[in-house]
Amino acid sequence: MFRRMVTSAAVCALLLSVAACKKTAAGSSAGLYTTIDDSTAGSISGTIHFAGQPPQRIAIDMAQDPVCGAADANYTEQYVVHTGGLQNVFVYVKDGLGNKLYAPSPNPVTIDQKGCRFVPHVVGVQAGQPVRFTNSDPTMHNVHFTPQVSTNQGVDISQPPNGGGEMRTLPTPELMIPVRCNNHPWMEAFINVAANPFFSVSDADGHFTIRGLPPGSYTIVAVHEKLGEQTATVTVGSKQVATQDFSYKARATDASR
Repeated sequence: MFRRMVTSAAVCALLLSVAACKKTAAGSSAGLYTTIDDSTAGSISGTIHFAGQPPQRIAIDMAQDPVCGAADANYTEQYVVHTGGLQNVFVYVKDGLGNKLYAPSPNPVTIDQKGCRFVPHVVGVQAGQPVRFTNSDPTMHNVHFTPQVSTNQGVDISQPPNGGGEMRTLPTPELMIPVRCNNHPWMEAFINVAANPFFSVSDADGHFTIRGLPPGSYTIVAVHEKLGEQTATVTVGSKQVATQDFSYKARATDASR
C-alpha cells in the first residue's frame, strides 16, 4: 500500500512538473513577440506612379472553357494603371525593426478564383500566416505554385466548382511567388511572404499605406511583378504619417508592344 501511494505521488508530481514546463514554454514564446503600441504608432503612405504610357492590357480568350467564356471580359494584369497610379505593387518594410518580432495573424488571407481569374492578383502575408484558396466559379479550377525557398512547400491541388477552402502556411519570407491554375493557363496571381506585418499592396489608384509602425527609420521596398524592386529610406515619428512615393516606367520591350 505504501509503495502504491509513493508511486501515485511521484506520478502526480511528474504531471504537475510537465504542466508547469508547458505553461512556462508558452509564456516564453508569447514573450518573444512585440505588440504594436497604438499610442505611438505611425504609418507610411504613398502612391506608386507610372510614368508615360502604360502597355496596353490585352483581352484574354477564355473560350476553351464555356463557363469562363460566359464570364465578364478578362484582361492581362501585369500593368493596371489608373490616372497615373500603378496597382498591384507590393510594398514592405525590409529593415529598421531591429530584433523585434511580431506574431503572425491567425486570420487567413484569401485568394479566390472568380470569373476565371485569381482575386486579388497580388497578396501579402506574414510568414506563418495562413493563405486560403477558394473557388467561386461553377467550373473546376486548380491552385499550383512552386516557391524557390526550400522551406516553403509547393502546392498543386484541384478545386471543385463553387468549392475549395484549403489553407496553406508559408514559414519563410519570399517575394512574388507565382500562383497558377493548370486548367486555365492565363490565370496568375502572386503571393508575397514578409518577415513582419508591415506591408501593403497598392490599390486601383496606386495608393498604399503601411500602418502600426513604431517610431524610427526604415528601409521600405516596392516590388512589381515585371518592373522589379525600388528602395527608399523613410523616417516615421510618433503618431506621424510619413509620405513616400515610387515611380515606375515601362521597360523598352514592353512599351514597344
